[in-house]
Amino acid sequence: MNEKNLQKGLKPSKIRELFEYSNALKQKIGADNVYDFSIGNPFAPVPQTIKEEIGKIALSDKNHSYTSTCGDQESRQAIATFLNTTYGSKFKDSNIFLTCGAASALAISFNALLNENDEVILFVPFFPEYPTILSNLNVKIVLVNPDPKTIEPDLNDLKNKITSKTKLVIIDTPNNPSGVLYKEGTIKTISSILEEKQNEYGTSIYLLSDEPYRELIYSKNRYPFITNFYRNSIITYSFSKVLSMPGDRIGYIAINPEADEAENFMYACVGASRTLGYVCAPTIFQKLIPHILGITSDFSIYKKGREILLDNLQNIGYQVICGEGAFYLLLKALEEDANKFSDRAKSFNLIVVPTDPFGLKGYVRLSYALPTQTIKNSIKAFKDLYDSYGDKK
Repeated sequence: MNEKNLQKGLKPSKIRELFEYSNALKQKIGADNVYDFSIGNPFAPVPQTIKEEIGKIALSDKNHSYTSTCGDQESRQAIATFLNTTYGSKFKDSNIFLTCGAASALAISFNALLNENDEVILFVPFFPEYPTILSNLNVKIVLVNPDPKTIEPDLNDLKNKITSKTKLVIIDTPNNPSGVLYKEGTIKTISSILEEKQNEYGTSIYLLSDEPYRELIYSKNRYPFITNFYRNSIITYSFSKVLSMPGDRIGYIAINPEADEAENFMYACVGASRTLGYVCAPTIFQKLIPHILGITSDFSIYKKGREILLDNLQNIGYQVICGEGAFYLLLKALEEDANKFSDRAKSFNLIVVPTDPFGLKGYVRLSYALPTQTIKNSIKAFKDLYDSYGDKK
């Protein structure tokens, strides 16, 4: 066995571990008695028009055949046109690569771009699968600290962490696990720092924006689309979260056509997809793309749950960080070790994820992609958990 991958398999992610614990507990005491805030599993209904379109596409024999490695040309052109119209970008179909969701988009992008001993910068807190996917590439991961109050990146720390070996910086906004949306000013500053460092070292530093929650924003703030601010930019995207289709595994990579070696990057994506065994995303869902661009599920159910949870947690006395997007918030643990706090929460049938795997200590993540009644029913459990700490809080 490959020892590295064996150990990954034997030790599942903390999120999956808690999710499986929750499923077993539901079998034992009933689903209505378990308050599982562990996994970001969207449950808003898939729009009816999309379900109908899938049926039509599936009936055609030609939609069950292979596409080109980069994906169906009509679908790639539709994505380029949609992004250009929506965000003022300049994509062509040749800048788009269709993938089996965002996970394969990330894996292909990393393998296409990175060489041994390159440095990759992650902003804390980060999605835990980034280091997992990077672990086979023999690169150095460099962590940028957050502002302790806002959990937004400390941009002075970013500036100090960039070296001549820095090849890639990854951002995730709205952020998983905090829901924080980076403002336009933050993106401009990040871009300015990277431009300055590129000029200083005479290198190309790529900025990868991982965007599965791009449309999941509850405020009126506009999403700062990365190619409008930084030339060497790459986007990874999934339709999973915004359309409640995580099991259908369809997404894409898009590289700014003005980026250094943009054409070679796409060729490298072809090679990486072959190496990794990700050749051709499912054809039915590739063909679906022109029919779903600009459509989302109804996010009002998430917004309502967010408001109920945030108001009640703060009234109880918890410290909460709740950003403008995604469907996550951070709860300050009532003891130094968030893992122990998470274990204690189980006694109240509350399943919450400690943020240590996200690079952040002292918090737990709550996913409020849950039915409203489940969130309402959980409030007493959160109050009992809080009270169980007495004067130690």
